[in-house]
Formats: sequence, C-alpha cells, structure tokens
Amino acid sequence: MKYKSVIAIQRGRPEVLQVVEKELRAPAAGEAQIKVLASGVGGTDINYRYGYSPLAPKAPFVPGYEIMGVVQAVGAGVTRVAVGDRVAALTGQGGYAEMIYLGQEHLVKVPSSLTPADVATLVLNYVTAWQILQRVAKVKAGDKALLIGASGGVGTALLQLGRLAGLKMYGTASPKKQNILTELGATPIDYHTQDFVEVLRKEEPNGLDFVFDGMGGTDIQRGMAVLRSGGKLVTYATPTGLRMMLVGLLKLLINNLRPHSKKVEFYGITGLYIFNKKPFMQDLPLLFTLLGEGKIKPIITVRLPLLEAAKANQLLESGTVTGNIVLLAPELL
Repeated sequence: MKYKSVIAIQRGRPEVLQVVEKELRAPAAGEAQIKVLASGVGGTDINYRYGYSPLAPKAPFVPGYEIMGVVQAVGAGVTRVAVGDRVAALTGQGGYAEMIYLGQEHLVKVPSSLTPADVATLVLNYVTAWQILQRVAKVKAGDKALLIGASGGVGTALLQLGRLAGLKMYGTASPKKQNILTELGATPIDYHTQDFVEVLRKEEPNGLDFVFDGMGGTDIQRGMAVLRSGGKLVTYATPTGLRMMLVGLLKLLINNLRPHSKKVEFYGITGLYIFNKKPFMQDLPLLFTLLGEGKIKPIITVRLPLLEAAKANQLLESGTVTGNIVLLAPELL
C-alpha cells in the first residue's frame, strides 16, 4: 500500500512543493505509524524550504513542523501509545503527509474532545507563545507589552494567552488585521502609518515591561527604545537569511554587553526541544486544558486539504492571512 506526501524537491518558492507517493512500511522498534489528520503551516516551514535556517533539512524533504493524528500501528517496545490513540507531536519536518512515522518519545496524547485543527495550532504556535510568556518573560498581571507582528499564528496566541495573564498589550498590524487585535484586548498600531516608538512614548512614558518581536530581530533597537529600565525584549522568529541571523545575534550580544539594565533574549522552540523535551511535554497538556475549558480558541482563517500545501505556503507568504493556516485530512473538510 502507498500513501501521499508533499516534498520540497529543492530550495525555492512554493512551486517546489510536489505531491509524491511512498510505500507504507511497518513501524520500527520504538516507533509509531500515525495517520495525519492536521498539520499547521508556519514561518518555519517557509524558512526551511528556502534554506534560511541552519536547522533546515537538506532537500528533498517533507515540510510540516507539527501534526495531530491517530496511531495506526506501533513497533516493538512502544508502551506510551496504542493503536487508535489520538496524538500530537512537534515534528520539525514530515507533517505534510498522509502518514508519518515518529518515535514514541515525541508523542503527546490528545483528549477526544479537541478538534484536530485546533490541536495542530497549539503544538507549535501556542506552545511558543506560552513558553515566551511563562518560561522566558515570566509575566505577571499588570505588565505592559508590545507585540511586533501581532496578527500571525504566534502573535494571536500571545494575545490570547497575554489577556489570560492580565497583560496590557499593544500590537503592530496592518489596518485590515487590526480588528482581531482589538477583539483580543490589545491596542493596535498601524505599522504602515505609525511609528510605534512615537506612539508608545506618548502612551507609556515610563516604558514597557516587555517587547515580543516576531519579525526576526529586525526591530531590536526600536523595541529597546520603548522598554523601561529593567525591561526585556524577546525575539522569537528566525531571520530570513543566514546573514540576517548572524547580524541579529551580533546585535543581541552587543546590546546585552552594554551597561544598562534592558535585556534582549532569543527564544527558539526548536533548540529548546532538541536539548530538553520536558518543558514541551509539560506545556502542551496545559494548553489542551485551556482549550477544553474554552479559555483559548485558535484563530484559523484558512483550512485546506492536506496535500494542498503549496497553495497554503503561497497564502502564508502573501502576508494576507490573519491567525493560522491548517492542512486537514479530506474527511475533516
């Protein structure tokens, strides 16, 4: 028997994504075979496809950073999951496929009440937002924060979780996307016509506690300008290109060496997961609980068939999408 997946045959634009067939195989020892029901489409997929990230797989490869699915078979020694279990995983690659094989150490069981589309957004975007707020920034009620790039998947997750945490929030977005910021309790700033430094110096003359930069570190200096003494800027999006990444890291290091108390910190879920899976394994179930209780609700504006990943990538790169794009198994559409 065969299954289909979407492969990036080389570096480049979404057109390099092609549907191919592969032979099903029995799962190896310690591994589970999973039917993919949902996979998110995010900026990391794009960076990997272009080869911007040093962690990008060599082409050809199957993109897809996170999945939710159902276990179809297990290999020898698998005890954490069983056939029929609903599971989620941070995959890094491989999610744009009808079937995926993963080691049991990557799998988190999913409550039956949660929908695959919602779960897929939690795995990467909401865990990222949660860890930025709770593990890196350690926010508290009443803190003031700016979100640079607030309308995307991680941005809207930060808005929802920040509101739960009692933050006073500002966010940059284009005019067409500002309504969602307002709905989620943030004051929108139009980055086309407004300078957020000027706006915030008037609105918050004593400075902000945090700036969360989702634009790859391109606004570090301006973000620092709106922080109070002792404030922190957290940048979490991978810069588009190795040169920009190195420049961003250099700016970060130089800034932290300066004799003032404002700090910059880089957060990357990939690096944390590679070296220590425990935080992810703790945080994702917490988010399942918040979702089940109705305290968070992912904003999903585009739902496409699982194998239409090229179209989904084109939409994401267009910059017109608010919130999340999710690829779904045909039976869920």
